[in-house]
Amino acid sequence: MTLKLGIPKGSLQEATIQLFARAGFNVYASARSYFPSIDDPEIECMLIRAQEMPRYVADGVLDAGLTGIDWIAEQAANGGGPVVPVADLVYAKQSLGKVRWVLAVPEDSPFRTPADLEGRTVATELVRATTAYFDRLGVHVHVEFSWGATEVKPPTLADAIVEVTETGSSLRANRLRIVDTVIESNTQLIANPRALEDPWRRTRIDNLALLLRAAIEAQGRVGIMLNVRRGDLGGVLALLPALRRPTISPLSDDDWVALNTIIEERTVRELIPKLKGAGAEGIVEYPLNKIVM
Repeated sequence: MTLKLGIPKGSLQEATIQLFARAGFNVYASARSYFPSIDDPEIECMLIRAQEMPRYVADGVLDAGLTGIDWIAEQAANGGGPVVPVADLVYAKQSLGKVRWVLAVPEDSPFRTPADLEGRTVATELVRATTAYFDRLGVHVHVEFSWGATEVKPPTLADAIVEVTETGSSLRANRLRIVDTVIESNTQLIANPRALEDPWRRTRIDNLALLLRAAIEAQGRVGIMLNVRRGDLGGVLALLPALRRPTISPLSDDDWVALNTIIEERTVRELIPKLKGAGAEGIVEYPLNKIVM
């Protein structure tokens, strides 16, 4: 028995493979194959575009897959079959943040609010979710599907667009101004409802979700170990933020203790000199692959 797992092809592919590596799974994707290998004999991988992932998971072609909330919403608005979100995995192509689908118009456009687009044409790849957005606002627009290069369409081919952005740099480069956010999205691990009814598949999916979440929690964090005299412990503790309280262990010399904690990696260069100044010795920084909360 194997778990059929969908890996998103395209912009999320490399970030997803890197996430799996941190979670303990080595995925090997070839440019010529849509069936990556993975060093787990109980998992079969398939590369599927994120836009199509909810449909194939809902239809049972795949037991589980990774896709965005945006494409899950698009599937639901299209009347597609249900999928079950198993884990929120907040990562994107360039960062560990969410992405936004935004309504954008040319910088010199007179359109300032969504209502200003009444009767106008909006181009997007996210057609049904965009239509639902304007329906909620009571604004009647013509939403047309865009096959790509959506940023170049206003004002000649469309009056406005709804496009995904992570940093906004592509929109600014094309002299576009954001009017509103249509939907925020991040990656989710989703599963077929029938697959979750099977105890073996449910266990495999839950374990996969646990490890992927743990890998994301560890991103950007490091561990710190150090020794400190008991008399200086208070000063050292005052410098250390932590997920919970730091672990403190006695040493063979009763006057000293060992301290172990987790901190944000970006704070290390400022923190270590302060720890040294507060009396810490034997300071060791080490990388983290997973943090299980």
